[in-house]
Amino acid sequence: MTDQPLDRELLIDLITKEVLATIAGQLDRCDTVEGVRHVIVNGADRVAFHGDASQVPVDLAKYIDHTALKPETTADDIDQLCREAAQYHFASVCVNPAWVKRSASNLRGTSVKVCTVIGFPLGANTAEIKAMEARRAIRDGAREVDMVVNVGALKSGDHAAVLTDIEKVVDSAHEAGAIVKVILETSLLTDEEKVIASSLAKKAKADFVKTSTGFGGGGATVYDVALMRETVGPDMGVKASGGVRTKSDVEDMIAAGATRIGASAGVEIVSGDPDERKGDSGGNKY
Repeated sequence: MTDQPLDRELLIDLITKEVLATIAGQLDRCDTVEGVRHVIVNGADRVAFHGDASQVPVDLAKYIDHTALKPETTADDIDQLCREAAQYHFASVCVNPAWVKRSASNLRGTSVKVCTVIGFPLGANTAEIKAMEARRAIRDGAREVDMVVNVGALKSGDHAAVLTDIEKVVDSAHEAGAIVKVILETSLLTDEEKVIASSLAKKAKADFVKTSTGFGGGGATVYDVALMRETVGPDMGVKASGGVRTKSDVEDMIAAGATRIGASAGVEIVSGDPDERKGDSGGNKY
């Protein structure tokens, strides 16, 4: 039993060194699709479409979690969000737990799933509370849960606590057939910590790793998406969220390896009409 933590730490260290070596020297070339092509040779295959990484599918809506997580979001806002999601066939709506039941009712009979957030936005709840929160949200109608990793434990080097934190939510969700995305809050992490967190999420059998809450002082970057994709490999989802507001942003993130996008500007992205949601331009990333 005492050997297991040592083995895990050794594995994480090896993965970190391998991933960081792969992208060494590429930082200045990772802010465009062309730069990503140098970092992720097989990027297109890893995002489940064929061809060159810059040939992003025309139908972007299926990649987008249509998001409303601001604290001032109203019932009318949620109803509008759901109408738009059904109209444009987004992958899901992503809402705070208090709005899950209303969203599920609004979207009954459509293909749009309800996604919610767990331990949001700080990730500092105990693992048991996060697991309970996930179970309640799933009972209310959520089919996807985006949990915030315990950032403090991660930065303290307590990888066992981080793993347990993720595993408890994954177990709660998977037993009910829901999927789990693990939010890393990449703007607060070093590259090594991003690799470690992604590796732990994969070990815990989470379905996705996700960049950001949108409330942590930074959002998704092409570089972070590429790093996360390199770490988790081709079979796990990567969600880019926080500050993704244009079609070009989405294309770059997908080319980097993202299989899902979190955005409050989803309608503008898929319609190309900047006037569709004028009220969504201010405030935080969501």
